[in-house]
Amino acid sequence: MKAVIRTGGKQYQVAKGDTIKIEKLADLKDGQKVVFNEVLLLIDRDKVTVGAPLVAKAKVEGTFVRTFKDKKVDVFKYKNKIRYRRNYGHRQQFTEVKIDSVTA
Repeated sequence: MKAVIRTGGKQYQVAKGDTIKIEKLADLKDGQKVVFNEVLLLIDRDKVTVGAPLVAKAKVEGTFVRTFKDKKVDVFKYKNKIRYRRNYGHRQQFTEVKIDSVTA
């Protein structure tokens, strides 16, 4: 069974056993359970259930794996003729979750 969930303003297609990289979830401990209630779509063999906007009584459960920072993104601002240059970087924080079950 597959599902499309919404978390962190983004949508992810998941199935049992998948490991997904999502926007950082606040203060989780190793092995802690995570439940995603915003299920937009369920696919079970040939049966597809589309939510309006969510599928009723559907949920996806997972286990917290780790929190990490992504690769650094360098930002360089420049304005010609006035000697304005600004250089800074950003590292986005992510959470890795292993999907345990998809239930309808």
